[in-house]
Amino acid sequence: MDTPLTKLLTIYTEAALESSLIKELEQHGVSGYTISNARGKGSSGSRTASWEANSNIRVEVLCSDQLATTLAQALHKKYAKNYAMMTYLTNAEVLN
Repeated sequence: MDTPLTKLLTIYTEAALESSLIKELEQHGVSGYTISNARGKGSSGSRTASWEANSNIRVEVLCSDQLATTLAQALHKKYAKNYAMMTYLTNAEVLN
């Protein structure tokens, strides 16, 4: 089975950024993404999602290496100073 190598960009951030992130992804030409609620604890504190201002989301995007790197850098530069945000890239094999 031929499995093309691609990148998985994963973003953990505050739920308040969801609509802004969607616009950013679409402006960069992303054709699809997955957004889900996320809870946990890290360097930015505990996120229990008990109320919207205290909730996080996880955004996942499968795309080319170049686009994933460009997006991660752009989002981090624009939002990470004022919002809790963690981004990371992993290699992914997409099964068609």
